[in-house]
Amino acid sequence: MTDLFASAGLERDAPRPLAERLRPKSLAEVAGQDHLLGPNGALTRLIESGSLGSLIFWGPPGTGKTTVARLLAHETKLNFVQASAIFSGVGELKKIFDEARARRRIGQGTLLFIDEIHRFNRAQQDSFLPVMEDGTVTLIGATTENPSFELNAALLSRARVLTFHSLDAAAIEKLLERAEEAEGKQLPLDAEARASLARMADGDGRAALTLVEEIFRAARPGEIFDVKSLTEIVQRRAPIYDKGQEGHYNLISALHKTVRGSDPDAALYYLARMFDAGEDPLFIARRVVRMAVEDVGLADPQALVIANAAKDAYDFLGSPEGELAIAQAVVYCATAPKSNANYNAYKAAMRLARERGSLMPPKVILNAPTKLMKSEGYGSGYAYDHDEPDAFSGQNYWPEELGRQKLYRPVERGFEREIGKRLDYWEKLRREREEG
Repeated sequence: MTDLFASAGLERDAPRPLAERLRPKSLAEVAGQDHLLGPNGALTRLIESGSLGSLIFWGPPGTGKTTVARLLAHETKLNFVQASAIFSGVGELKKIFDEARARRRIGQGTLLFIDEIHRFNRAQQDSFLPVMEDGTVTLIGATTENPSFELNAALLSRARVLTFHSLDAAAIEKLLERAEEAEGKQLPLDAEARASLARMADGDGRAALTLVEEIFRAARPGEIFDVKSLTEIVQRRAPIYDKGQEGHYNLISALHKTVRGSDPDAALYYLARMFDAGEDPLFIARRVVRMAVEDVGLADPQALVIANAAKDAYDFLGSPEGELAIAQAVVYCATAPKSNANYNAYKAAMRLARERGSLMPPKVILNAPTKLMKSEGYGSGYAYDHDEPDAFSGQNYWPEELGRQKLYRPVERGFEREIGKRLDYWEKLRREREEG
């Protein structure tokens, strides 16, 4: 019986998504990756050299990784084989390798494209090493995750990592124009809605074309959508963000550094990005507490109080009201005077404790609950500071083998300026009593 679905004519006539119909036919048609495919781009130079070598394509979804791999195979006259780490196992890989060896014997090379390569475990990744080394396949692996964290060092040492960028507004606009040309009509959007559509795509070309299809389907003859109508018609894409992966760490790092850098506006922006992506507000609140003690410190002791209060407020109010308390703490910490003097002093103290071992504190400051300890001099000569002038005895509290150390060095900012004056005064009293 004839397989109707295998009919070439019917297959051509079958409906295909706009993104598939507009898939570039040449590298020159690829949008938004000029750093790779421009006249001096990395891939352009590799093609000119006549040898690609194995590659890792790293970048967000919808930036052209699969398309570029397919076109590279055409440019270099290699047989293109595609597999996905989600669906492929060791058995399928072995079959692909055997077929590539057979093709190699008749002079035909193989470009093996593995989508989502980071989903292979370490042992599966190791299976690529022999066929990469002997030239059986030219491997191109695509990943949305940071290869440094997700791929074997052995695999990375045999492949060059090329970064694909999110599509900018100009690249998205180029795709919209191609879609209009393919459909033979203009997008029914006013200028503001058109710009909003590009933002909704969030740098993903495939998503942009999917949104375009939704708009064409929804529009009645002569209808032009504004921003409000557009948002009612299409579902806004969720931001590209995985709470267990790199997006999570990148944004919390950005938030921390903008608070440290005293930029409340940038800090609020990254905070909003995290809230919008669905990050756990209590995770952020805990990090703000860390910022208060690490970067504000005693330059403004109130920062820790406010950061803790924000955490408690979120616990009490929940979402969405509780997020405002966290935002207030972020702005407070960003605008507070900064000092990491206590943080540095703590690290120095830990280093000293580890390096010098179990040194005995001076006996003068130790309690003597037994007669034996009293006879050994424990507590002998201790000066009770509250009984001394200025409530300061100036006695030595350091182990004799170590001597006095200077760990905490307050900065000349905020409240620590006053702490510094106090410490200088006590140092003056200490010297006077030692000399007297």
